[in-house]
Amino acid sequence: MNITKTQVDALNAIVTVAITKEDYSDKVEKVLADYRKNAAISGFRKGAVPMSLIQKQYGKAVLLEEVNKVLQTSLNNYLTTEKLDILGNPLPKVTDSIDWDAENFSFDFELGLAPQFSVDLTAKNNVTKFNVIADDKMLNDQVERIQKQYGKLISQAEVKADFEVRGTFTNEEKGINAPANFGLDIFADKKVAKSFIGKKVGDVVTIGTKGLFDDDHKLMDYLKVGHDDVHGLDINVDFTIEEINEIEKAELNQELFDKLFGPGVVSSVEEIKAKIKEDAEAQFAQQADQKFLNDVTDFLIETTKFDLPEAFLKRWIQNVGETPLTAEQAEEEYAKAEKGLRFQLIEGKVMADNNLQITFEDLKAHTAELIKKQMAQFGQLNPSEDEINGIVARVMSNQDEVKRLSEQVMSEKMLGLYKEKVKTKTKEVNYEQFIKEMYGE
Repeated sequence: MNITKTQVDALNAIVTVAITKEDYSDKVEKVLADYRKNAAISGFRKGAVPMSLIQKQYGKAVLLEEVNKVLQTSLNNYLTTEKLDILGNPLPKVTDSIDWDAENFSFDFELGLAPQFSVDLTAKNNVTKFNVIADDKMLNDQVERIQKQYGKLISQAEVKADFEVRGTFTNEEKGINAPANFGLDIFADKKVAKSFIGKKVGDVVTIGTKGLFDDDHKLMDYLKVGHDDVHGLDINVDFTIEEINEIEKAELNQELFDKLFGPGVVSSVEEIKAKIKEDAEAQFAQQADQKFLNDVTDFLIETTKFDLPEAFLKRWIQNVGETPLTAEQAEEEYAKAEKGLRFQLIEGKVMADNNLQITFEDLKAHTAELIKKQMAQFGQLNPSEDEINGIVARVMSNQDEVKRLSEQVMSEKMLGLYKEKVKTKTKEVNYEQFIKEMYGE
């Protein structure tokens, strides 16, 4: 057995595996001997079939199988021992047909090598870290929403300005069928609001979507259309009225406070707003962190320059599946995968440079925290440690869950590292402003 590597360039190499008769002959003879013991061939007793006949009938197939086993094992061991950082898998180099009547064989494999590069987390960048606040307008709106939610619904015969309507938006061409409940003050176009006045249950109101709301993103909420479709959407939708309700708002008193937060926890509107602000800004912080992580990642992908073994990777993509792709299909798949591959390489480099690792204790603690939060949502505020540990053990016995949780833990570690090392400007915005920043508007 002899394995050699020929460096083609910084990103490509060829590994040659030379196999001699000594590497496989004993294995072939053992397999054929086992075949002979169990062979049932007419005219011969079981176990008494001549080896020459066994050799003639099975020898070539066994040779191919055993040589392939030796080849794969030796190649994998070589890659591990030499610590070669490869992309994809070794690709057999197409040569003339192999002479299986020979005793010695030589096989060439193309390798695509991972590039060498550095990642500068301290480089000047255009990333902004957002501090998203719950402003007074949001807090007042939330308090009013609570009053409506806990108020009384009084069914009415026809729509008036301060009533709420429930029904369904439809547009057959766009496949829109979206139930909705709203007050007429949601519309930016006051003419649309007026068109509802006097309507009754069963009536259909046709409205245009262009300029319907003060923010086109609200079309996503009310019409259930995707983000890519909302900007400049200019169609007519029908709204079929199914209910008309006057809402008698709940009084802001201690009875309502206790119902919302438990007895004696909150005793004034100001304290309600403080609780809303605390909860809302905790959620906003998670969204802002995710945007910061995404923006830093995009910045690093854009500015960290390195070449890839592109031609090799396209050939590998072309041949890796059960059904080979055409060159054009492989080109398309590579274009889809390139950014993700660059991200994986950059992430791996950042992890290695900063010794970011995931331990079993990290996974266990992260999983336990998620479980506690989920249980709290269902009113289980003080589960026992044994109960938590039992659920953690069950979750971590699922390899798919472990993979998903590991990605979450690593994202948290990367976020912490970026916050520490990536120097950015900070901008305070309300939630509406943040949403516009999220979508680059």
